[in-house]
Amino acid sequence: MMTHTKEKPHRCIVCEKRFSGKRNLKRHMLTHTKEKPYRCDVCKKRFSVSGNLKTHMLTHTKEKPHRCIVCAKRFSASATLKRHMLTYTKEKPYRCDVCEKRFSLSGNLNSHMLTHTKEKPHRCIVCEKRFSKSGNLKIHMLTHTKAKPHRCIVCAKRFCASTTLKRHMLTHTKEKPYRCDVCEKRFSLSGNLNSHMLTHTKEKPHRCIVCEKRFSKSGNLKIHMLTHTKEKPHRYIVCAKRFCASTTLKRHMLTHTKEKPYRCDVCEKRFSLTYRCGVCEKRFARGGGLKTHMLTHSHQKLHRCEHCEKRFRQRGQLKSHMVIHTKEKPHRCDVCEKRFALSAHLKRHMLIHTNEKPHQCHICKKRFAHSGNLKLHMLTHTKEKPHRCGVCEKRFTQCGQLKRHMLTHTNEKPHQCHICEKRFARGDYLKTHILTHTM
Repeated sequence: MMTHTKEKPHRCIVCEKRFSGKRNLKRHMLTHTKEKPYRCDVCKKRFSVSGNLKTHMLTHTKEKPHRCIVCAKRFSASATLKRHMLTYTKEKPYRCDVCEKRFSLSGNLNSHMLTHTKEKPHRCIVCEKRFSKSGNLKIHMLTHTKAKPHRCIVCAKRFCASTTLKRHMLTHTKEKPYRCDVCEKRFSLSGNLNSHMLTHTKEKPHRCIVCEKRFSKSGNLKIHMLTHTKEKPHRYIVCAKRFCASTTLKRHMLTHTKEKPYRCDVCEKRFSLTYRCGVCEKRFARGGGLKTHMLTHSHQKLHRCEHCEKRFRQRGQLKSHMVIHTKEKPHRCDVCEKRFALSAHLKRHMLIHTNEKPHQCHICKKRFAHSGNLKLHMLTHTKEKPHRCGVCEKRFTQCGQLKRHMLTHTNEKPHQCHICEKRFARGDYLKTHILTHTM
């Protein structure tokens, strides 16, 4: 009856948490006493609850007695089967009283509630870092112990967490069990499906408390917050360069280690970067980078400025362009107080103060402040001219040169003098012309 009345008469004397059943309280008390009275006879691992021991024993016997009646997939625990069934029924019986969001599992609701309460009850005894979930703390502890107990049976690669191993296994099995009901696209992970769904709903539930910018993923918000705090917590021990995101650090490490972790299943050739352009063979660290690059071949410009109708290939290019209209310059140099519309412009500017030239040509050892300048310089060695005019087939080293050349075919003169309204094909011609008014 207590499940109907919501009564919780049994109270923990340590943390005041309340329970509807005496048995639930007893199980909870073991989290305080740290008792684990149930021991596995095979591997000697200990458990606080007998049910957990029974479930664990199935990892030794490899039994999976619970079968899904829809897809025939088998599970070792009935609870895992129940969770799996929710992927078909789409039931979400657990509702958050604060924001009304619904969940299929009570555990997910409990985890979600911590986003409202901001509680982080689990503390690392080594570095004092706190976590909202005990599982996250366990995984974090492995960063101190360096243990990677979970091994892939196919390629022998090792992982800290079993969930990471499961995700990795999908790269071998190619399974994509999660399907979008809107566009039918399939995903290997439920989290990826959830993120994808936001592209249909256009929801951006995560808001920056500093600048009010909104994000569809909490991880993107966390990385964005570092632009305000200026923190770069991830440091590479070889060159001491620091990064906001761990993924950026991992990509950077490949430039030092020369590792080629990605192997072609057909010819066995190995690559350091996993995404390859089918047109020009260029490789990218991320799928998003390849998608953006592909637009240079298709000449599509999907992103349109609502003020001047100008179109762009990338959303980032449109955002950069928008500051021309808004005149905002939110990024300030701490040395000379000069302000910039884009953080990238501020970074480039800072090199004037530091005199750093971190990018070096491996052929002639000449150094450059910007990676883009190094790339252009490299073409003087390779003699490449990758940018081709679609009209007269003439080739250019830089895309900017191609753009200027295209104006000779279109006869466009996009740069206009605000004094006499005379028009010019190039911005530098306009600047020279403006001086005739000031003389």
